[in-house]
Amino acid sequence: MPTPVRPYYEAELRNSEEARLRGDLQHEWHHLERAHILGQRWPREHNAVHWRMLVFGFRTKNTREIIGQLPRLILGGVKSFVGTVPIGNTGGANVPALKPLALPDDLAAILNDTFAV
Repeated sequence: MPTPVRPYYEAELRNSEEARLRGDLQHEWHHLERAHILGQRWPREHNAVHWRMLVFGFRTKNTREIIGQLPRLILGGVKSFVGTVPIGNTGGANVPALKPLALPDDLAAILNDTFAV
């Protein structure tokens, strides 16, 4: 992951963890999705978010999320490595794994500063 993107990615993970500690599931998930968008181009960061999403699924007893995260954990890093990720995809089982989505403006600005999206 390029140095300019890393602080934003790490901030989303911290925000997710803080929300988890408050018991705020909605904001925890929101920040995991944002971390996914920022990290999906890099295998290690991409899989790290999917792992957290899988743990979230287990913690919330969300069978759909658990089942949805398993193939994403297996294939996500590979897709990052070969550069075929669907840009903007939020990474949850509620979104088709290969569907690109519009980037939130603030995340688009961060990624545009690093390379063209």
